[in-house]
Amino acid sequence: MAEMTIRAATIADIDMVYRELMDVIASSQYYSERFKAHEMGRLNKAFLRNVMAIDPWHVMIMDADGVAGGAMISGPECGSIFRYWSWVFPSHRNSKLGMFGMRAFDEHWDNGRFHKAFTFVRPENEVARMLLRRYGYKETCLLEKHIFGQDYMLIEKPYTKVSEDYDSGVNVGRLGRLKQRLGELVGV
Repeated sequence: MAEMTIRAATIADIDMVYRELMDVIASSQYYSERFKAHEMGRLNKAFLRNVMAIDPWHVMIMDADGVAGGAMISGPECGSIFRYWSWVFPSHRNSKLGMFGMRAFDEHWDNGRFHKAFTFVRPENEVARMLLRRYGYKETCLLEKHIFGQDYMLIEKPYTKVSEDYDSGVNVGRLGRLKQRLGELVGV
């Protein structure tokens, strides 16, 4: 059985994560072409660098025997954490990385900073819904015609927030981008 590990992405991972993300969006059977175009335009390399500037763990890499086999992209949302995308790469689809990633995501992010984790899932995506339910997520409601006229399930899991601070979402600003650029130049 493969040794599975989780790690925060590095700047060196961005091209690979971006390539795999574009592939999973383009090949998904659950989303309209309009939604795919929107996601592919918004979740660009700058977006990945921005969420990593907030916290490198917002782009998690799932490894099997030291080889990247999946990723999860998240971001802070006013005291909650939103899971943008979570997927296993085609090369690792017959592995247990998806289940491993679900546990690792919650173990890492239920750290006192957030009230809950949440995501949107198309109602037809039974596999994703089943996996989320298996790990304690609740289907809160059906959001009818929510994104480009398609229905989505709001699915969430309570976390235990103990810190009193709140984030301002995915907006690192000029100072954050400068720090990020300096980190890239010095190889951090």
